[in-house]
Amino acid sequence: MAKKKRHRSRHKILDRKLGISPGTLFIPTESHAPRYFLMSFNEQLFKEQEFVSYAELLQQVQSQPNATHWIDIRGYADLTMLELLKQDFGIHSLQMEDVINDYQRPKVDELDDRLFIITRMLRWKEEYHTLDDVQLSVFSGPNYVLTLQSDYDDCLDPLRERIRVGKGIIRQRPPMYVVYAILDVVLDYYFPVMGAIGTYIEELEQKILDKPSKQTLREILDLKNELIKLRRIAWPERDKMNELLRMDEDIIPDNLKVYFRDAYDHTIQLIDLIDSHKEMSTSLVELYMSTVSNRMNEIMKVLTIISSIFIPLSFIAGVYGMNFSREDPETGEVFRWSMPELYQPYSYPILMMLMTTLVLVQLYLFYKKGWFKSF
Repeated sequence: MAKKKRHRSRHKILDRKLGISPGTLFIPTESHAPRYFLMSFNEQLFKEQEFVSYAELLQQVQSQPNATHWIDIRGYADLTMLELLKQDFGIHSLQMEDVINDYQRPKVDELDDRLFIITRMLRWKEEYHTLDDVQLSVFSGPNYVLTLQSDYDDCLDPLRERIRVGKGIIRQRPPMYVVYAILDVVLDYYFPVMGAIGTYIEELEQKILDKPSKQTLREILDLKNELIKLRRIAWPERDKMNELLRMDEDIIPDNLKVYFRDAYDHTIQLIDLIDSHKEMSTSLVELYMSTVSNRMNEIMKVLTIISSIFIPLSFIAGVYGMNFSREDPETGEVFRWSMPELYQPYSYPILMMLMTTLVLVQLYLFYKKGWFKSF
């Protein structure tokens, strides 16, 4: 399923209509119907609701201007809702187009002192050993944070639980701190993915040592492709966090930049891990080729031993299988030197003993040379 999902995301890029004006919204056919979630909170207040319509959600947001609102919309198969969302929250058409065409690289845009951030949530599909990444679009406002995503499931439940129980300082902080918290949770989930990939690399290494096969090599190459994909995500994440750190104090206060700097450090660690795993996957290919070559050498050694044993035996059998005539067919004269051993009474057992002795001598010499130690 994960592989199908990855291909589906690529097809979204191909399915975009060509030649239409920039900012024109085009809903992908496989999009989900929107679900509307809202968390409203401050030091004294907390309220969480799911609404059946966008109008109800907007009314609730407008009725509590002193609270911080986390507006969470999952699924966007409603063009009318998206148009209203643009008007009510001042979202540019090009930004909304990036939200819908959700295979964008991580980035941050600034417009009228508000931020538009794209990040990518990662999951590791253990069954298929593939990455599944989902785009999360984040808009910041004076008293709200708006998130949009195509799927219903995400990795933000730990953050939601922190807000519910009032753990930490998140309810006392401005909306930009919520933006940081969302980005930080997304990045935190990259590390279990890296751990799962590290475990998978160890499994592949053991497969190579035990019984290398073409399927194992195919799995290694697929893993390298997943790591390349992961690297294409992690580097823009780092650039995005670096750009957030360089924002003016009017947008991100200096007392909040220390948190974004911590998230930036996480991206550096991730890139180091990705590069390390990528080198390990390259080493797996080399280990596979070396193991296959060693096994081929062992096979050649066995064949060489067998050939070395049978070459002198074949020579002896060939010599005594030439069938020279014992007598002249016309005169009846007996040829004294026409393989006289063939007509001795004990020639056959003597020859068998000679050939057996020859084999035993060869086996002893091979043993002394250490040719049997790896068997």
